[in-house]
Amino acid sequence: MLKFERNKLRSCVLACALAVVSTTGLLPTSPAFAQARVLPDFTDLVDQVGPAVVNIRTVEKVAQGSGNPEVDEEMQEFFRRFFGQPMPGIPRQGRPNNRPAPQEEERPRGVGSGFILSPDGFVMTNAHVVDGASEVLVTLPDKREFKARIVGADKRTDVAVVKIDATGLPAVKVGDVSKLRVGEWVMAIGSPFGLENTVTAGIVSAKQRDTGDYLPFIQTDVAINPGNSGGPLINMRGEVVGINSQIYSRSGGFMGISFSIPIDEAIRVSDQLRAFGRVSRGRIGVQIDQVTKDVAESIGLGKAQGALVRGVEAGSPGEKAGIEPGDIITKFDGKSIEKPSDLPRLVGNTKPGTKSSVTVFRRGNLRDLNVTIAEIEPDKPAKRASDRDESTGKAPASAAAKSMGLALSDLPDAQRRELKLKGGVKVDSATDAAARAGLREGDVILAISNTEVSSVKEFEAALAKADRSKPVSLLFRRGDWAQYALVRPAR
Repeated sequence: MLKFERNKLRSCVLACALAVVSTTGLLPTSPAFAQARVLPDFTDLVDQVGPAVVNIRTVEKVAQGSGNPEVDEEMQEFFRRFFGQPMPGIPRQGRPNNRPAPQEEERPRGVGSGFILSPDGFVMTNAHVVDGASEVLVTLPDKREFKARIVGADKRTDVAVVKIDATGLPAVKVGDVSKLRVGEWVMAIGSPFGLENTVTAGIVSAKQRDTGDYLPFIQTDVAINPGNSGGPLINMRGEVVGINSQIYSRSGGFMGISFSIPIDEAIRVSDQLRAFGRVSRGRIGVQIDQVTKDVAESIGLGKAQGALVRGVEAGSPGEKAGIEPGDIITKFDGKSIEKPSDLPRLVGNTKPGTKSSVTVFRRGNLRDLNVTIAEIEPDKPAKRASDRDESTGKAPASAAAKSMGLALSDLPDAQRRELKLKGGVKVDSATDAAARAGLREGDVILAISNTEVSSVKEFEAALAKADRSKPVSLLFRRGDWAQYALVRPAR
């Protein structure tokens, strides 16, 4: 009887164990079960990568008696990075004309981190860490210190390379960012607030995070603070997958969100910096904007995708290729443009002089154009509409135009030539529905419901054919910029 009860008890225990396994879906021998029981151990990774992570201190020359020596250098670095200006200090007093100019002196400017790319002394860090420095000092984990030469820095991607005179150095291994997965454990090593060789860990929160024109960032919850900038983000295989660059903060300290530059993008930049001391990027000379869902549906594009061309620079590769304001670029070199930020990244990574294909959506149709990539240059300021000559006689508004709140007139030939337009009608006044849609006096309407117009008469004819039960799409030009408006006419 006692033996029977014991067997019965064993059966109950076994049944309960199987029930737990079946409800969790985990078997004791499965990798997921083992991962659930064991937290990651970073000790071997620290031993492996730590010797290749360096501390970077910078010095700048300033006039004696200027600035505020009491200001903590890490906070100065924080203000420069996240506010784009030095931390406010003691106001400088004016000096009499007969007083000699103050002598320059060297002061600590900031601290950061970096990592060794190659055994011969090339070190990667952030551009903002070395920007404006008169001297860069690199300290290795073994406490050896070297004066570094700035090989090159690229502010657009925030990547810099410096060189120290040393050989036989431990270098990092570069990982494959494409294999990085959201939820994966990662580790950072750096010098937050000047505290060297500090290790923090977390997980990848998101990939392809848009916070810059040329880089899709890796978002993590790894603790990053001022001084971590330029340090490596490391995966569980001991490979560098990113450069710690930014944090999101309302307090000045870490708030659970940090951003890293993908290492594949950084390596492409560093290769150019090491070879030429600068980065060469492609450009086609167009100003772009987002395509909204309402605009996409109204012009027949379907889903909101691509980059809306708001303006084309005179004489640019885009103008020579035939790209027009109001076009929506949907592909570049066969690669789909899902959002506006995709275009400058693809074009920027294209070597100047390359012939590339561009697919645009125009007036309801897709067109393939060929463009020769030029090298990027500073943006040219756009002229305002108010700077142009807009004198012309106003035409009486028709009933159809009035229903949209528009008073229109034919565009004078002189203004058409100045704007380099083939057609269009001028908005003399915009009220009611047109004003609510964003139109205003001086705008030039180029097309209505994918139909180009060159006169008020053509506008009226196109409006008569439009479906008045739906918002009417208008492509218009304001100065050098083109955009869409959806007008809901009164019935």
